[in-house]
Amino acid sequence: MRKRTVLFGVARLLQVMGLAMLPSAVIAWFDAPGLTGAERFWAPEFMGFWIAILASLLVGSITIVLIRNSAPAQTVREGFAIVTLGWIVLALFGAIPLLVWFLANGGSASVAGVTRALTDSVFEIMSGFTTTGSTILTDIEAVPRGLLFWRSFTHWLGGMGIVTLALVIFPAMGVSGYHMFKGEVPGPTTERLQPRLAETATILWGVYALLSLAETLLLMIGGMDWFDALCHTFGTMATGGFSTKNLSVGHFDSEFIHWVIVVFMFLAGVNFLLHYNVLRGNTRVLRADREFRFYVLVVVGATLLATLVLQLEGLPSAEYSRTHFRNNPAPYEDFVAHVHAETEKVDSFYGSLRQAAFQVVAITTTTGFGSADFDVWPTTLRLLLLVLMFFGGCAGSTGGGMKMIRILINMKAASREIIKMARPRIIRPVKIGGVPIEDARVGNIVSFFILFLSLSVFSGLLMTFFVPDLITAYTSVVACLANIGPGLAGVGSTENFAWIPIPGKWILIFNMLLGRLEIFTVLVLLRASIWR
Repeated sequence: MRKRTVLFGVARLLQVMGLAMLPSAVIAWFDAPGLTGAERFWAPEFMGFWIAILASLLVGSITIVLIRNSAPAQTVREGFAIVTLGWIVLALFGAIPLLVWFLANGGSASVAGVTRALTDSVFEIMSGFTTTGSTILTDIEAVPRGLLFWRSFTHWLGGMGIVTLALVIFPAMGVSGYHMFKGEVPGPTTERLQPRLAETATILWGVYALLSLAETLLLMIGGMDWFDALCHTFGTMATGGFSTKNLSVGHFDSEFIHWVIVVFMFLAGVNFLLHYNVLRGNTRVLRADREFRFYVLVVVGATLLATLVLQLEGLPSAEYSRTHFRNNPAPYEDFVAHVHAETEKVDSFYGSLRQAAFQVVAITTTTGFGSADFDVWPTTLRLLLLVLMFFGGCAGSTGGGMKMIRILINMKAASREIIKMARPRIIRPVKIGGVPIEDARVGNIVSFFILFLSLSVFSGLLMTFFVPDLITAYTSVVACLANIGPGLAGVGSTENFAWIPIPGKWILIFNMLLGRLEIFTVLVLLRASIWR
């Protein structure tokens, strides 16, 4: 392991993030009417940004100057180390603006107060970079717009990957770019569109930016101002889920906005290589891609099932739903009124279809936006949404979860084993689209599947020490490991993660990182031999 090379790569990422915080700092500066220049400079909502920007640029630049002549990396070790350590360092430096604001607005100067503020800040920004969307903010609309823009922008940066952005800005990073690309891009495939990796990264970011621009314009046509449109675009295209409103997308009583976000959440869950080919006029790739067809089948099938259940069963009574754990339950009369309002949303077939489509796409793509409180839906649908949390989007998309291709290959591998039990001598390779998959690759995917489930169970067990409800404990882990955002019960669509004890939050922070970097990228660095 060339440790100096790892430091060089992380330093480059710090430089990129320092520049990326500038738009948020500008918004924070101009979003303080009535203050003089000096007062604005020392206002906590702006001070945190200039501290973070200076720290990122200075630390990054000084590190690069000190180790400029380090040898380039040639192995996967350095690539994975740069990705993992880079994301950790970026979350710590990126949390500075929130940390300053938390400490200036009610945060205690005691060790316990600073620890809680630091934990909450890192939780929120790691949730942003990993496109998880879980939040500790209890009143989002009270947070300054500069900070809201930054937390949403971390989604957009993390969705396509800040390492791929660094490869666009610094094509010659002095390290093996392919190994970093492999460690960060979601899914089991990392195909190149062009011989030079920097060109591939540029194409992916170009498609990403084009779709983001299209959604922003449509949301503005639907009635959002530029700020809300941009922030919700960041959350949609990155499949993140941070909103600028306490009620998430449900705040905007607009069918047009609702369906625009549904469409772009669906598009964000598609492999961006397919988007690139379609934009070039090659639509045949959609019919030929088995993963895309499976993705469509899952989304359409789950939407129709949810619609039928909502129509046939309706919502359970308020008395039944009230038995679901809440950390701070609402008064009985308020909760009854809430359930009544949720019932009205699905009182027609179109209403059921609209809400079912939104929540199924939001959960399947791991976006996590909310248009309804699905925690008061029938138990069948709560279980359905929990299962969909594991699926995720397609490989090469910005979605989290296991990815559709892994689910599909696991199903085919299981089918093959059943057939071989009856016919032991048969030679039957796993095929996707008629193309055989190497057994080594099938084994890797099956191992990922087992590891993902094992980590969710183990982390869920740890969370039971800090959370008094089993459903809340387990779904909080799934929501973070699969980069979903909301879970069920105490961390449901209308709840938040603020009340979870500090040790529990750090468990969830680690799960966010594991999920976004596809588990192996992080766990491989825990082996002592890797660093020798």
